Amino acid sequence: MKFLLDTHIWYWLALGDERLGTGTRERLLREESELWLSPISSWELMLLVEKKRLELEPDAASWIRRETARARFREALLNHEVAVTSRRIAALAGDPADRFLVATAHVYRLTLVTADRALIESREIPILANL
Repeated sequence: MKFLLDTHIWYWLALGDERLGTGTRERLLREESELWLSPISSWELMLLVEKKRLELEPDAASWIRRETARARFREALLNHEVAVTSRRIAALAGDPADRFLVATAHVYRLTLVTADRALIESREIPILANL
């Protein structure tokens, strides 16, 4: 299965955080699972650090480079089709990062892994809910 990780899922997976459910972790770490990451998640993590809502060591850019290099992620490139699709998503009026992640999952035909209730309830794309 092909999974696009929501930003918090990537962060929790990288840290071994208990908020990532055991079942979700097991599905993601299966040999046959293909893990995808959007550059929007890097952008979102950097915003969270700038707003002092998150701390990454030694700094955000270094953490992102380290974690993307050591993990087996495929990069879901931000392209024109993703941008156009992001504006067609009716259910998500707010968070631009969420709009781009949903559009990315749609364009690349990925299952979004998230704990975000709004995304889970949006029914725009296939979801693996971490509840």
